[in-house]
Amino acid sequence: MLFPSQVFLLLFLPLTLLAFHACASSVTARTTLLALASFAFYGYWDVRFLPLLLVTIGVNWAIGRAWRATRRDVLIVAGVVFNLGLLAFFKYTNFFLESLLTLVGVPFAPWTIILPLGISFFTFQQVSYIVDLRRHDMAPYGLVRYAAYVSFFPQLIAGPIVRHNELIPQFDHAFSGRTDPECIARGAVLLILGLAKKVFLADEIAPIADAGFAAAADGGVPGAFAAWQGVLAYGLQIYFDFSSYSDMAMGLAGLFGLDLPLNFDKPYRALTVREYWRRWHMTLSRFIRDYLYIPLGGSRTGPLRTYVVVVVTMTLCGLWHGAGWTFVLWGTLHGCAVAWNRLWERHGRALPLPLAWLLTMVFLQIGWAFFRADDLAMTLRMLEGMFLPAGWGTFDDDAWLAIGIGSVLSLAFASNVELSRGRLPYGRVTLPLVALLLVAVLMRVGQGRALEFIYFQF
Repeated sequence: MLFPSQVFLLLFLPLTLLAFHACASSVTARTTLLALASFAFYGYWDVRFLPLLLVTIGVNWAIGRAWRATRRDVLIVAGVVFNLGLLAFFKYTNFFLESLLTLVGVPFAPWTIILPLGISFFTFQQVSYIVDLRRHDMAPYGLVRYAAYVSFFPQLIAGPIVRHNELIPQFDHAFSGRTDPECIARGAVLLILGLAKKVFLADEIAPIADAGFAAAADGGVPGAFAAWQGVLAYGLQIYFDFSSYSDMAMGLAGLFGLDLPLNFDKPYRALTVREYWRRWHMTLSRFIRDYLYIPLGGSRTGPLRTYVVVVVTMTLCGLWHGAGWTFVLWGTLHGCAVAWNRLWERHGRALPLPLAWLLTMVFLQIGWAFFRADDLAMTLRMLEGMFLPAGWGTFDDDAWLAIGIGSVLSLAFASNVELSRGRLPYGRVTLPLVALLLVAVLMRVGQGRALEFIYFQF
C-alpha cells in the first residue's frame, strides 16, 4: 500500500499506532507488533515477496548467531555472498545475460523474473549488519528485534538505509511506557508535509517530465524547450518524489517514538558534484563510503588510485540504481565528476560561487537525461535536443511555470525536516492548517491520482 493512500492513512496506520501505544509498556510486545505490522504491510503489496523477506531475515540472523559461536570469518563472507547473490539474481540476471548474448550475436528472450519490492534497500541493510558483526565484534541481536529492524515498514521499501545500531537500540527506549505528545506531533507534521510534497509537487510535475521525454521516446529529437523541460522537470520530480518518501518515513518513525537518519539536505544548493552526493540520498552515500569506497582503498593510497576507486565506486552506485547501461554510464559520469572535483580541490582552485553552482546544475541535468531515458539512443536524442537542437519548439507556459515554482521551492525554503523540527511555529494557527493539508491530501489520493514512488523500481 502506498503511504499516500486512504487504506494506509485511514486504516493500517491508525490501527497499528493504537496497538503499538496500547502495549508500549512492554519492549517485547511493541517490537513484536512492529515486526508483524511490517510483514503485513509488505505482504499487502504482493504476498509472493513475503517469504523471500522472511528467509533473508532468518538466514542473516542465523549467520550472526553462528559467527558469534564459532568466529569463523567464512560465515561473514557467505552471508555477504548470499545477500548480494539474491540481489544479483532478481535484479541483474536479464541485464547480464542480454549484454553477454548480444555481444556474441545470440538473440535473447528475457526471463520472467519479478523484482521484489525494496530488495535493494533491505539487502544493503543486512549486508551492513553482517559486515559489522566482524568489524566491531558485536553480539548478534535477538530474532524479533532483528526482524523488526530489517522490516520496519516506514523505511522498508525505499529507505533511508538505516544501520542496525541506529535503530535497534531505540526499540528499548521508544516511549518507555508513556507517550510523548511532542514527538508524535512532530512526526505527524513531517508525515503530512511529506504527503503534500508527494501528491501536490512530485505527482503534478511527473506529466511535464513525461511530455518532455515523449518525443525522444518516439525516435525523434525534441526541440530545445521540450528537451530542457523534460530533464529539468524530471530532476525536480525525482527530488520531490524521493525526498517526500524519506520525509514520510521519518515522520512515521516519529509516531512510534523512533528517529531515522536524514536522507536529503537541499541537494540542489550544492556547488560541486562531490557536495551534491553529501546532500542527496545521504544514507546511500554513507553506505557506499563505508562498505565499498574505504575497503577498496579510499583516499589512503596515492591520488591516481583514489580517483580510480572513486569512479569504480560511483559506477557500481549507478548499477545499484538500475539494471541498464544508462544507469552504469550515469554512475560513471558522476564518478568522473567527483574525481575531477577532488583533483581541482587538491590544486587549491576555486570558481566563483554562482558559476560553480551553475556548472554543477547543468551537469546534474545531463545526468538526469541518462537516468530517465529508456536506453542510450533515447539519451543521445535528449542531449541533442538540449545542446544541438534543430529548433526551439513550443514554449509551454504552464509547464515552465511549474518548473519555476518547483525550482524555487527546492532552493530557497527550509526543508520539511527543518520545519517539523523547529522552524514551524506550532500553535493555534499552524496545527489547524496542517490538519487541513491532511484533508486535502486525503481528498486528492481518494481520486486515485497518487503515483508509485520512482525508487520503488530500484
